[in-house]
Amino acid sequence: MKNKVIQGQVIPINQSNIDTDAIIPKQYLKSINKSGFGPYLFDSLRYMDPGDLATTSKRKENPDFILNKKPFRNGSIIVANDNFGCGSSREHAVWALKDYGIQAVISTSFADIFYRNSFKNSLLLIIIKKSELETIFRSLTTNPIYNLTIDVQNQTITTPDETCIQFDISDSEKERIIFDLDDIELSLKHADKIRDYESKIKLKKPWLFNKNNE
Repeated sequence: MKNKVIQGQVIPINQSNIDTDAIIPKQYLKSINKSGFGPYLFDSLRYMDPGDLATTSKRKENPDFILNKKPFRNGSIIVANDNFGCGSSREHAVWALKDYGIQAVISTSFADIFYRNSFKNSLLLIIIKKSELETIFRSLTTNPIYNLTIDVQNQTITTPDETCIQFDISDSEKERIIFDLDDIELSLKHADKIRDYESKIKLKKPWLFNKNNE
């Protein structure tokens, strides 16, 4: 299997129970396109004034929010505290993270539906120990320029001081991330088997494929 290595600046969000409404507010759920949500990630925290999909004017940024500060503005790996992605089941939250450029989220725990939605959309979620998370947060207080290297195949996170953190991920989740597969693409990997099965069924039960029987 080929490998995938994710490298990037960490965006530290030392807060628990960050819900999907904070990640992408409800007024943006009108669109079902997977792209275009990046500018609205953490919208109510990121801007001083409210907005919606029709907003075209330049909005004033909240200077105190992490995504509006250097070097975090260009970060691609979020490190957050417990229970990230709780709340409603909106898949838009994952779309917003991906569209902004987030490649991985590291926490001690994730909400179940958010976890499933993330891997369906090839967003890597990593669960680590509380002590490991706290070490990363402490390191960021002294050196905000903090890049992690995530080796998906070998399931390791390497910190700037060369500390190696192991994480668990299932084979199917790993395959989704490495090959950037959604549910349809995962099914199409078995296209030959699907066609073979259909051919056999047509021979055994031809009436199922007879439109005149409808």
